[in-house]
Amino acid sequence: MTSHRNDAGRTEAHLSDPRALRAYAHPTRMTLVGLLRTEGPFTATRAAELTGESVASCSYHLRMLAKYGLVEQAGGGQGREKPWRATAAYTVWPDSSDDADVAAASAALSTAVAEHYFERVMQAIETRHTLPRAWQEAEQFGDSLVYLTADELTELREQMWELLSRFEARNADPALRPEGARLVEVLRIAFASRRVPGGAAPSDDAGDRA
Repeated sequence: MTSHRNDAGRTEAHLSDPRALRAYAHPTRMTLVGLLRTEGPFTATRAAELTGESVASCSYHLRMLAKYGLVEQAGGGQGREKPWRATAAYTVWPDSSDDADVAAASAALSTAVAEHYFERVMQAIETRHTLPRAWQEAEQFGDSLVYLTADELTELREQMWELLSRFEARNADPALRPEGARLVEVLRIAFASRRVPGGAAPSDDAGDRA
C-alpha cells in the first residue's frame, strides 16, 4: 500500500497488492476504517462499543488493517489499550489491471464495498422516520439517466469532487461545522448502463429524479 496527498489535498491510501485488496474486502474492516476517519482515534474497546463486535475481534481486524497500512497506532493510551487511527481519508484501488490477480481482487473489493453501501442505504431508509422532518425532506434517494462520453463522465466525476471538497475541512475540524450539521454519507456512483443493448433509452424508469 502507498499513501499520499492528491492534487486536491486529500490523503489517499492506494491498494494494489491482491493480498491487501482481499484483506480490506471485509465488512468489519471497512466499518472500522470508516469509523476511525470520523470518530477516531480510538481503542479496540471503543471499536467494540461502536460496532457491536467483541474486543478480541476488533483487535484482530485492526491488526490486519495495520498490516496493510490502512491504520496505525496513534500513540498514547495505557497498558494494552492503544488507540488506533486511519492513515488516510480515502482508500483507492485499481479500476482495471492487466494483472489477473489484481483485477480479480479489485473486483471482489468493489463488490464488497457495493454491498456495504447497500446495507448503509437500507439502514438509512428503515430509520428515516426517526429524523426531523427537515432532514427527511433533505435526503435524496433517486437516479438520473444522461447520455455522456467517457470524457464527459470523467469531467462530471471531477466536478462532483470539487463540489464536495467545499465541506471537507469540516471532517477534521469540528469548529468549522455550523450549528445543526450532521455527518452525511454521500455515495458517488455513475456507470455506463448495461440494461438496454445498443444504448437505447429505457421505455420506462421508476424512481425519483435527483
